[in-house]
Amino acid sequence: MNLTIAAGFTIACLAIANLQAQSSGAGALLVLAKSDRTLSLVDPDTLRVIATAPSGPDPHEVAVSADGRVAYISNYNGGNNIISVVDVTGMKALPPIDLGPLRAPHGLAFAAGKLWFTAEASRVIGSYDAGSGKVDWVLGTGQNRTHMIIVSPDQTWMATSNVGSATLTFVQKAAPANAARPAGSQPEWNVTVVPVGRGAEGFDLSPDGREIWAANAQDGTISIVDIATKQVTQTLAAQVGGANRLKFTPDGRLVLVSTLGGSELTIFDASTRKEVKRLPVGRAAGIQMQPDGSRAYVACTPQNHVAVIDLKTLAVVGRIEAGRQPDGLAWVARR
Repeated sequence: MNLTIAAGFTIACLAIANLQAQSSGAGALLVLAKSDRTLSLVDPDTLRVIATAPSGPDPHEVAVSADGRVAYISNYNGGNNIISVVDVTGMKALPPIDLGPLRAPHGLAFAAGKLWFTAEASRVIGSYDAGSGKVDWVLGTGQNRTHMIIVSPDQTWMATSNVGSATLTFVQKAAPANAARPAGSQPEWNVTVVPVGRGAEGFDLSPDGREIWAANAQDGTISIVDIATKQVTQTLAAQVGGANRLKFTPDGRLVLVSTLGGSELTIFDASTRKEVKRLPVGRAAGIQMQPDGSRAYVACTPQNHVAVIDLKTLAVVGRIEAGRQPDGLAWVARR
């Protein structure tokens, strides 16, 4: 091995090992850079990139396995039908997942040992079993641009945002029938389509599990959906045109909405449904909360950096340089 490469690899491994040993934050930030086609591992204390790995073409979203060892990256139109895989411990590429006829993977969530994904061009959602290395389930939504996905904590239901159809799709496990099901058969699912605002894309489940808030990019509104009834209970005239992502803070107190159509991050009080602040960050996409609730990270894609937000003061307290056109973000928990 070339000595320079070997030395660089050793330094990267030592840096990762040091980060794993830190008690502060108990994790790290992952940042996708679309133009550079990289996945960066960022130390949340120093805000510096300590290692990078190839992300595959046109990376958009990233999800991490429960043990924090593997990252999955949706390669949207550029990748056509692949999900790239990265060994986070060594920050090296692993063989990608070939989705076959399923095109334009985008939204990702990892739960119960499976990677759940949307394939936007095929208008489907599916699951990839990490143990068997196979796509083991696919369900058509019948909706245009099935974009993002949420899986409930108990894995009994999931929801997607469908940008082109102005809807959310809820997919819920059906109650077991009296007749015994054959061994190894898939559960049955009930599907409910909920009309929301135009351009619904970024959405999130409240930490108490009672509501989904969806930001409607074309209307500039936010639809609040009751999980129990699967109905819109309120539509906020939020004035967030071009909204890209929406995230609750871990304590459920605040809701952050980024936009690629303006220069401000809009912050709402979740209980009063009122706007709290508009924070100048530039045009922005991905949002990631630090699990301890101290900070939020906002990918300012056109500005080529990630803004660091103090969630107590609601001020920008730093920036991360992690490649050109940052977008998808994820948190890696260290155990």
